[in-house]
Amino acid sequence: MSKPIVAIVGRPNVGKSTLFNRLINRKKAIVEGTPNLTRDRIYGEASWQNEKFTLIDTGGLELEDRDEFRTQIEYQVEQAIREADLILLVVDVREGMMPLDSEIAEKLRQQQTPVVVAANKMDDFTAQDEPWEFYSLGFEDVIPVSAEHGKNVGDLCASITDKISSSEKNGEEVTEDVIDVAVVGKPNVGKSSLVNYLLGQNRVIVSPEPGTTRDAVDAVLEKDGNKFKLIDTAGLRKKSRVKEDIEYYSNIRAIRSIERSDAVVMMIDAEEGITEQDKKIVGYAHDEGKPIVLTVNKWDLIEKNTHTVDLYREEIYYRLKFLNYAPVIFISALTGQRVHEVLELAEYVYDQSLQRIKTGVLNEVIEDAVQMNPPPSYQGKRLKIYYTTQTDVSPPHFVFFVNDPDLVHFAYKRYLENKIRNAFGFVGTPLIFKFKQRD
Repeated sequence: MSKPIVAIVGRPNVGKSTLFNRLINRKKAIVEGTPNLTRDRIYGEASWQNEKFTLIDTGGLELEDRDEFRTQIEYQVEQAIREADLILLVVDVREGMMPLDSEIAEKLRQQQTPVVVAANKMDDFTAQDEPWEFYSLGFEDVIPVSAEHGKNVGDLCASITDKISSSEKNGEEVTEDVIDVAVVGKPNVGKSSLVNYLLGQNRVIVSPEPGTTRDAVDAVLEKDGNKFKLIDTAGLRKKSRVKEDIEYYSNIRAIRSIERSDAVVMMIDAEEGITEQDKKIVGYAHDEGKPIVLTVNKWDLIEKNTHTVDLYREEIYYRLKFLNYAPVIFISALTGQRVHEVLELAEYVYDQSLQRIKTGVLNEVIEDAVQMNPPPSYQGKRLKIYYTTQTDVSPPHFVFFVNDPDLVHFAYKRYLENKIRNAFGFVGTPLIFKFKQRD
């Protein structure tokens, strides 16, 4: 299930980026007292009392021309409404109500998307009254905050999560016996060609022009008695190359597609090899705990000998060390070479992520691993593993009860992961380890 999306909107220089940084608890957006500084759209994860949501900073409005400015304001709001589960409208208490605040609010009132107003820059709560004038915008929740100093941000987060929860309860949850497969990768890597070949029809426009696929497109097909929903996402680009708002929101859709998928097909250009952008895309899927199939496309364009496949696979695992658990398949979406094996692998890694190991069997494997290679000692203390259990699936979670979690070295953690994979597979799926101190 994808995390709710909260889009921050508002006129320039009201403190959107400062509030964004405060909510995600780190300085990801550049902040300066100059309008129009946020040119690249950015996103981050925020949480409040175990409720997580994706936060979008929607800055970067052009100010040179008033008419163009008004057009971009309207477009920003329309796109935010389209993609977000909740809108966080930021206003400036020091400057008071501005005509542009009312224009944005009017646009928001015409929609069904919940809205929370953050009355920002209210630094002295003892000397200033509540910002009553902003209630005239027509929204129930007007929360005074100081993003710079962190004042009253907790109340704002509580209001956001309450609105999201209410909205989710009112929505209808539709469950289907379908495996959702997100096809992701850089622009022009062949995602749409792969989807079209699997569907046997041109459901998705294919073009050598990067960025052709603007929206995530869902298409359902049945193979060997199993149903798959293919999510052909817009190509993720480096932020420095995202110049159009529409491409920015396509990036958000791609991220959301990964979040709501059961498995991820990560496409790699055989001619280009692994790039930094590939690492970022597949790293997001890894962090989300999604089963992954590394799919090298355009394999028909590579000159090959008997060792080419093995050498290329080794290079992939060298560049993506954190993904040595993911299977690699070499295809040509143009000729159809091994294309139908992609869905078989996607189904396989998804099934692997649903494995649940009996506690007794799991502890036997861990005990054997410790006997074969005891944990190293640190400052005279040695890690002791008393008990291990699997607490969840998709992704599989394992809890280790130990004498001191600080004694767990990353190398030994990797050793234990390898032993579990050797014993039970878990091909293509990340494993989540937690070490707890036993009293």
